[in-house]
Amino acid sequence: MSDEEKVSKIMFVNRRAPHGSIYAYEGLEVKLIMGAFDQDLSAIFMDDAVLALKKGQDTSELGVKEFSATFRVLEDYGIEKIYVVEESLKERGLSVDELVIQPEVIPISKVAELMEQQDVLLSF
Repeated sequence: MSDEEKVSKIMFVNRRAPHGSIYAYEGLEVKLIMGAFDQDLSAIFMDDAVLALKKGQDTSELGVKEFSATFRVLEDYGIEKIYVVEESLKERGLSVDELVIQPEVIPISKVAELMEQQDVLLSF
């Protein structure tokens, strides 16, 4: 990377449920693609997006591919700062032990601070 090239801080903000729309799946694909570039990447899961990280999902009756296990490779793609909002987990009756990855659990009060530190926010 040359001196002129700037490393951008990019955060993927995940808020939507994993099924019923393309946002969660497409967001995962974008994360993997962006991981190929030399940027400072992070991801936060809040609201219904925490459900995308739940272990043992059965999507056979929905007729869609189950993709939650793919979140395990995010760190391999350079996305090592992964957060989940504590209140979102609690509201959905989940614990971090029930997730396919082990993200950093943060309170909702810390979300704005993290977002302010970013150059770009991509919402899914």
